[in-house]
Amino acid sequence: MTSTVDRPAFYAVGTGTGGLRDWVTLLHPPYTAWHLSYVAIGATLAPHFVAWKLGGTLLAFLLAVGVGAHALDELNGRPLQTGISSRALVVTGAVGVGVPVVVGWMYGGLRLVPFIVVGALLVVGYNLELAGGRLHNAVVFAVAWGAFPVVVGYYAQDFRLEAPAFVAAGAAFFLSLAQRALSAPVRDLRRRAEAAHGQVAFRDGTRVHLDREGLIAPLEAALRASSAGLALLAVALVATRW
Repeated sequence: MTSTVDRPAFYAVGTGTGGLRDWVTLLHPPYTAWHLSYVAIGATLAPHFVAWKLGGTLLAFLLAVGVGAHALDELNGRPLQTGISSRALVVTGAVGVGVPVVVGWMYGGLRLVPFIVVGALLVVGYNLELAGGRLHNAVVFAVAWGAFPVVVGYYAQDFRLEAPAFVAAGAAFFLSLAQRALSAPVRDLRRRAEAAHGQVAFRDGTRVHLDREGLIAPLEAALRASSAGLALLAVALVATRW
Protein backbone atom coordinates (compact mmCIF):
# COMPACT_ATOMS: atom_id res chain seq x y z
CA MET A 1 0.00 0.00 0.00
CA THR A 2 1.72 3.14 -1.21
CA SER A 3 -0.97 5.72 -0.46
CA THR A 4 -2.47 6.38 2.96
CA VAL A 5 -5.95 6.72 1.44
CA ASP A 6 -5.65 3.25 -0.08
CA ARG A 7 -5.37 1.65 3.35
CA PRO A 8 -8.65 0.20 4.72
CA ALA A 9 -8.37 2.42 7.84
CA PHE A 10 -6.14 5.27 8.97
CA TYR A 11 -4.73 3.05 11.73
CA ALA A 12 -4.10 0.08 9.43
CA VAL A 13 -0.47 -1.04 9.52
CA GLY A 14 -1.00 -4.59 8.29
CA THR A 15 0.71 -6.16 5.31
CA GLY A 16 -1.92 -8.77 4.48
CA THR A 17 0.40 -11.62 5.43
CA GLY A 18 -1.18 -12.50 8.76
CA GLY A 19 1.79 -11.26 10.75
CA LEU A 20 2.00 -9.11 13.87
CA ARG A 21 1.13 -5.91 12.00
CA ASP A 22 -2.15 -7.46 10.82
CA TRP A 23 -3.00 -8.35 14.42
CA VAL A 24 -2.32 -4.78 15.54
CA THR A 25 -4.60 -3.50 12.79
CA LEU A 26 -7.28 -5.99 13.87
CA LEU A 27 -7.45 -4.34 17.30
CA HIS A 28 -8.61 -1.00 15.82
CA PRO A 29 -6.40 0.73 18.47
CA PRO A 30 -7.98 4.22 18.52
CA TYR A 31 -11.53 2.88 18.53
CA THR A 32 -10.77 0.25 21.18
CA ALA A 33 -9.25 2.97 23.38
CA TRP A 34 -12.34 5.12 22.73
CA HIS A 35 -14.76 2.48 23.97
CA LEU A 36 -12.62 1.37 26.89
CA SER A 37 -12.73 5.01 27.97
CA TYR A 38 -16.47 4.65 28.48
CA VAL A 39 -15.86 1.74 30.88
CA ALA A 40 -13.47 3.86 32.93
CA ILE A 41 -15.81 6.85 32.92
CA GLY A 42 -18.65 4.68 34.21
CA ALA A 43 -16.50 3.20 36.97
CA THR A 44 -15.26 6.59 38.19
CA LEU A 45 -18.84 7.83 38.55
CA ALA A 46 -19.74 5.02 40.95
CA PRO A 47 -20.00 5.98 44.66
CA HIS A 48 -17.37 3.42 45.67
CA PHE A 49 -14.41 3.09 43.34
CA VAL A 50 -12.13 0.04 43.46
CA ALA A 51 -9.18 0.08 41.08
CA TRP A 52 -8.85 -3.69 40.62
CA LYS A 53 -12.52 -3.97 39.69
CA LEU A 54 -12.01 -1.36 36.99
CA GLY A 55 -8.93 -3.27 35.81
CA GLY A 56 -10.94 -6.46 35.51
CA THR A 57 -13.79 -4.74 33.68
CA LEU A 58 -11.37 -3.07 31.26
CA LEU A 59 -9.71 -6.41 30.55
CA ALA A 60 -13.10 -8.03 29.92
CA PHE A 61 -14.08 -5.32 27.43
CA LEU A 62 -10.64 -5.38 25.81
CA LEU A 63 -11.10 -9.09 25.14
CA ALA A 64 -14.76 -8.91 24.12
CA VAL A 65 -14.72 -5.69 22.09
CA GLY A 66 -11.09 -5.05 21.20
CA VAL A 67 -10.28 -8.67 20.33
CA GLY A 68 -13.41 -10.81 19.98
CA ALA A 69 -15.73 -8.38 18.24
CA HIS A 70 -13.07 -7.20 15.82
CA ALA A 71 -12.06 -10.76 14.97
CA LEU A 72 -15.68 -11.57 14.12
CA ASP A 73 -15.95 -8.37 12.11
CA GLU A 74 -12.86 -9.27 10.07
CA LEU A 75 -14.22 -12.77 9.57
CA ASN A 76 -17.36 -11.22 8.09
CA GLY A 77 -16.09 -9.87 4.78
CA ARG A 78 -12.43 -9.02 5.54
CA PRO A 79 -12.93 -5.23 5.79
CA LEU A 80 -9.36 -4.69 7.05
CA GLN A 81 -7.83 -6.92 4.36
CA THR A 82 -5.67 -8.83 6.84
CA GLY A 83 -4.04 -12.14 6.03
CA ILE A 84 -5.11 -13.72 9.33
CA SER A 85 -6.63 -17.13 8.64
CA SER A 86 -10.35 -17.67 9.09
CA ARG A 87 -9.63 -20.42 11.60
CA ALA A 88 -7.49 -18.05 13.69
CA LEU A 89 -10.22 -15.42 13.56
CA VAL A 90 -12.86 -17.92 14.69
CA VAL A 91 -10.70 -19.06 17.62
CA THR A 92 -9.82 -15.48 18.53
CA GLY A 93 -13.45 -14.41 18.39
CA ALA A 94 -14.58 -17.36 20.51
CA VAL A 95 -11.87 -16.81 23.13
CA GLY A 96 -12.32 -13.04 23.15
CA VAL A 97 -16.05 -13.33 23.82
CA GLY A 98 -16.00 -16.55 25.85
CA VAL A 99 -13.39 -15.65 28.48
CA PRO A 100 -15.23 -12.50 29.70
CA VAL A 101 -18.47 -14.53 29.87
CA VAL A 102 -16.87 -17.19 32.11
CA VAL A 103 -14.95 -14.72 34.28
CA GLY A 104 -18.01 -12.47 34.57
CA TRP A 105 -20.04 -15.40 35.85
CA MET A 106 -17.33 -16.35 38.33
CA TYR A 107 -17.09 -12.78 39.61
CA GLY A 108 -20.70 -11.65 39.69
CA GLY A 109 -22.83 -14.78 39.33
CA LEU A 110 -26.52 -14.09 38.82
CA ARG A 111 -26.00 -10.37 39.42
CA LEU A 112 -24.04 -10.10 36.17
CA VAL A 113 -26.00 -12.61 34.07
CA PRO A 114 -28.20 -10.00 32.31
CA PHE A 115 -25.12 -7.97 31.33
CA ILE A 116 -23.21 -11.07 30.23
CA VAL A 117 -26.06 -12.26 28.01
CA VAL A 118 -26.78 -8.85 26.51
CA GLY A 119 -23.10 -8.13 25.92
CA ALA A 120 -22.48 -11.44 24.15
CA LEU A 121 -25.59 -11.03 21.98
CA LEU A 122 -24.63 -7.49 21.01
CA VAL A 123 -21.07 -8.44 20.04
CA VAL A 124 -22.03 -11.50 18.01
CA GLY A 125 -25.22 -10.06 16.53
CA TYR A 126 -23.70 -6.77 15.43
CA ASN A 127 -20.40 -8.02 14.03
CA LEU A 128 -21.73 -11.09 12.25
CA GLU A 129 -24.78 -9.11 11.07
CA LEU A 130 -27.21 -11.74 12.33
CA ALA A 131 -30.99 -11.53 11.84
CA GLY A 132 -30.48 -10.34 8.30
CA GLY A 133 -28.28 -7.47 9.43
CA ARG A 134 -31.05 -5.87 11.47
CA LEU A 135 -28.72 -5.55 14.46
CA HIS A 136 -26.03 -3.85 12.38
CA ASN A 137 -27.15 -0.24 12.58
CA ALA A 138 -26.26 3.06 14.23
CA VAL A 139 -28.59 2.67 17.22
CA VAL A 140 -27.35 -0.81 18.15
CA PHE A 141 -23.77 0.39 17.72
CA ALA A 142 -24.38 3.37 20.03
CA VAL A 143 -25.94 1.11 22.66
CA ALA A 144 -23.35 -1.68 22.44
CA TRP A 145 -20.19 0.39 22.08
CA GLY A 146 -21.27 3.51 23.95
CA ALA A 147 -24.01 3.23 26.58
CA PHE A 148 -23.39 -0.40 27.55
CA PRO A 149 -19.71 0.00 28.56
CA VAL A 150 -20.59 2.97 30.79
CA VAL A 151 -23.37 1.09 32.55
CA VAL A 152 -21.27 -2.05 33.08
CA GLY A 153 -18.27 -0.03 34.26
CA TYR A 154 -20.47 1.63 36.88
CA TYR A 155 -22.37 -1.52 37.89
CA ALA A 156 -19.26 -3.70 38.25
CA GLN A 157 -17.99 -1.50 41.08
CA ASP A 158 -20.64 -2.46 43.64
CA PHE A 159 -23.56 -4.05 41.72
CA ARG A 160 -25.96 -1.14 41.67
CA LEU A 161 -27.04 1.52 39.22
CA GLU A 162 -27.98 5.11 39.94
CA ALA A 163 -28.86 8.21 37.95
CA PRO A 164 -25.27 9.25 37.03
CA ALA A 165 -24.74 5.94 35.23
CA PHE A 166 -27.75 6.51 32.98
CA VAL A 167 -26.90 10.14 32.26
CA ALA A 168 -23.34 9.21 31.31
CA ALA A 169 -24.65 6.29 29.26
CA GLY A 170 -26.83 8.74 27.37
CA ALA A 171 -23.81 10.92 26.66
CA ALA A 172 -21.84 7.90 25.42
CA PHE A 173 -24.80 6.87 23.25
CA PHE A 174 -24.86 10.21 21.43
CA LEU A 175 -21.08 10.37 21.17
CA SER A 176 -21.12 6.93 19.59
CA LEU A 177 -23.77 8.05 17.12
CA ALA A 178 -21.43 10.89 16.17
CA GLN A 179 -18.55 8.43 15.85
CA ARG A 180 -20.50 6.23 13.46
CA ALA A 181 -21.72 9.22 11.46
CA LEU A 182 -18.08 10.17 10.89
CA SER A 183 -16.64 6.70 10.37
CA ALA A 184 -19.30 5.27 8.02
CA PRO A 185 -18.57 7.60 5.07
CA VAL A 186 -14.83 7.21 5.67
CA ARG A 187 -15.14 3.43 5.41
CA ASP A 188 -17.00 3.76 2.11
CA LEU A 189 -14.45 6.19 0.71
CA ARG A 190 -11.51 4.02 1.74
CA ARG A 191 -12.87 0.56 1.03
CA ARG A 192 -15.44 0.96 -1.73
CA ALA A 193 -14.75 4.16 -3.65
CA GLU A 194 -12.25 4.10 -6.48
CA ALA A 195 -12.21 7.88 -6.90
CA ALA A 196 -14.11 11.03 -5.93
CA HIS A 197 -14.33 14.24 -7.94
CA GLY A 198 -16.09 17.52 -7.36
CA GLN A 199 -15.67 21.07 -6.21
CA VAL A 200 -17.09 23.61 -3.80
CA ALA A 201 -18.06 26.97 -5.33
CA PHE A 202 -17.95 29.81 -2.81
CA ARG A 203 -19.90 33.05 -3.18
CA ASP A 204 -16.73 35.07 -3.72
CA GLY A 205 -15.95 32.99 -6.79
CA THR A 206 -13.39 30.73 -5.15
CA ARG A 207 -13.57 27.09 -6.15
CA VAL A 208 -12.03 24.24 -4.15
CA HIS A 209 -11.41 20.89 -5.77
CA LEU A 210 -12.59 17.80 -3.88
CA ASP A 211 -11.07 14.33 -4.09
CA ARG A 212 -10.98 11.19 -1.91
CA GLU A 213 -8.16 12.46 0.26
CA GLY A 214 -9.83 15.83 0.80
CA LEU A 215 -13.11 14.18 1.80
CA ILE A 216 -11.47 11.69 4.14
CA ALA A 217 -9.07 14.03 5.94
CA PRO A 218 -11.47 16.19 8.02
CA LEU A 219 -13.62 13.21 9.03
CA GLU A 220 -10.63 11.24 10.25
CA ALA A 221 -9.14 14.28 11.97
CA ALA A 222 -12.35 14.47 14.03
CA LEU A 223 -12.18 10.75 14.80
CA ARG A 224 -8.54 10.91 15.88
CA ALA A 225 -9.14 13.95 18.09
CA SER A 226 -12.27 12.46 19.68
CA SER A 227 -10.51 9.18 20.45
CA ALA A 228 -7.56 10.93 22.07
CA GLY A 229 -9.77 13.37 23.97
CA LEU A 230 -11.99 10.68 25.50
CA ALA A 231 -9.00 8.54 26.44
CA LEU A 232 -7.39 11.49 28.24
CA LEU A 233 -10.68 12.34 29.96
CA ALA A 234 -10.95 8.76 31.22
CA VAL A 235 -7.38 8.83 32.53
CA ALA A 236 -8.04 12.12 34.32
CA LEU A 237 -11.21 10.77 35.95
CA VAL A 238 -9.47 7.59 37.10
CA ALA A 239 -6.65 9.69 38.56
CA THR A 240 -9.15 11.66 40.66
CA ARG A 241 -10.47 8.41 42.22
CA TRP A 242 -7.19 6.54 42.62
